[in-house]
Amino acid sequence: MALLEVQNLSISFGGLRAVDDFSLQVKKGQLYGLIGPNGAGKTTVFNLLTGVYKPNEGIIRLDGMDITGRSNIEINKAGIARTFQNIRLFKDQTVLDNVKIGLHNKYHYNTLEGLFRLPGYRKTEKQMDETAMELLQVFELDKESDYLASNLPYGKQRKLEIARALATDPKLLLLDEPAAGMNPNETQELMDIIRFIRDKFDMTILLIEHDMKLVSGICEELTVLNFGSILCQGETSQVLQNPEVIKAYLGE
Repeated sequence: MALLEVQNLSISFGGLRAVDDFSLQVKKGQLYGLIGPNGAGKTTVFNLLTGVYKPNEGIIRLDGMDITGRSNIEINKAGIARTFQNIRLFKDQTVLDNVKIGLHNKYHYNTLEGLFRLPGYRKTEKQMDETAMELLQVFELDKESDYLASNLPYGKQRKLEIARALATDPKLLLLDEPAAGMNPNETQELMDIIRFIRDKFDMTILLIEHDMKLVSGICEELTVLNFGSILCQGETSQVLQNPEVIKAYLGE
């Protein structure tokens, strides 16, 4: 069964068709890749899926629910979380607090409890601390929980952003170039983490990536975008052997 269904999605900016008649189905539990040359419209698709942009045409359904044109917050509460090509962390806050921010979708206390640090507040904060630490352990960041996010090395900042996204308890995780800026060892570790996330959290993952080793190593199916339109879709091995894909994307 498809968790994400996208039908005939389109958007224009100043008369330029940035995404044109884009359709996609991602099954529950799948690792799915969205690839294409720079400027092909990949991040624009992510922005449409997460409510940053509203489409001119088309329908987006998550687990059967129509989320087309809803706000970013509404879509996150419905079950989509994402990371960004350029890391977006609260860098003046601790590693632990960055993850706890994502947990506010699930944990709540009223203003009075928070203002006066009443038992309800303290109980909720303890639960959030414990849950956040469990997520940090997945990424081996628990020993740096009290570090400022800005003091983490680049690769660990990438991991922290994924941990914060998972804290919102999503059904679908969107990863925008998660391996960008990583060395080969970090990329291999990231591949293992993504597989682990899928299995441990029963997560469905859609990712944008330029690293072909990562794409071919973990993605079960691919969609290739070029100039905002779908060039090719299908199983990863078949797509990467498609002559049109090789010419447009791999530059051969």
